[in-house]
Amino acid sequence: SEVRRYDVLHRTVYRYARPVERSTHVLRLFPAHDRLQTVHASRITTSVEGGQRDFDDVFGNRVRRLMLDTSFTELVIEVRSDVEVLDVDPLDFRPRRVRSTLPLVWMPWQRQILQPFLLPPELPESELAELTEYAMSFARRNDLELLDTLVDLNSTLYTDYQYKQGSTGVQTTAFDVYANRRGVCQDFTNLFICLARLIGVPARYVCGYLHTGAKTGNARMAEASHAWVQVYIPEVGWKGFDPTNGVLTQTDHVRVAVGRNYIDATPTSGTIYVGGGRESLEVEVRLTRK
Repeated sequence: SEVRRYDVLHRTVYRYARPVERSTHVLRLFPAHDRLQTVHASRITTSVEGGQRDFDDVFGNRVRRLMLDTSFTELVIEVRSDVEVLDVDPLDFRPRRVRSTLPLVWMPWQRQILQPFLLPPELPESELAELTEYAMSFARRNDLELLDTLVDLNSTLYTDYQYKQGSTGVQTTAFDVYANRRGVCQDFTNLFICLARLIGVPARYVCGYLHTGAKTGNARMAEASHAWVQVYIPEVGWKGFDPTNGVLTQTDHVRVAVGRNYIDATPTSGTIYVGGGRESLEVEVRLTRK
């Protein structure tokens, strides 16, 4: 694929039944800026005035914290970014004969750094045993070759699982997704992460955007932001897999935030101290190629 540049608009509207008097909001909405993705500009505007502070969290995400003590019933958060995605060849390490086989062997300090991304979610032992067996079946049929195993897992979640909105929620576990064979991007991401970790491959959760142009009319994603997985491959780094669409991430995927799970990388979260009542949320995302 070719280098791509996008104008990104991400608009979030919160509406409340009763005025919110005091609240704080945590925004992970600035796209990642690194070796494979260049952010030329990114600006957040909010409809309610208040204090704000930018910081980098422990995962390296750029975060904005808003402190609002003005009364409101509607809060609009709008982000406009100009992003260039440079990941044209995700398998460029293959010709250099970087071959990894399972189990991966880490230096003690590497294992310590990667530990949060190697710990599977807490599930009943019987469920983890069944998921481990399922994960190992991919490794065995690919002769324990790391990349082949991951590609096989990625394409199987795409072909054997049904994309179905409304069939799952935030309480849905990786085992539920495995047992019911359906879900949305968060669910397939959670299952992939769990299976990778069970066979000792570090995996993390990515929130971002997927460009679904005319050519990729059938690409599946959440209405708002999209979720996928990055796995850490020795001497290569973090590589993106999108099990919802059965592809390795390239220049259609714009990364925003990463973490151990959805909670670490969620685009907007907040705490209401006074007021609020019933809440409704509306999200619009537009990616336009430049």
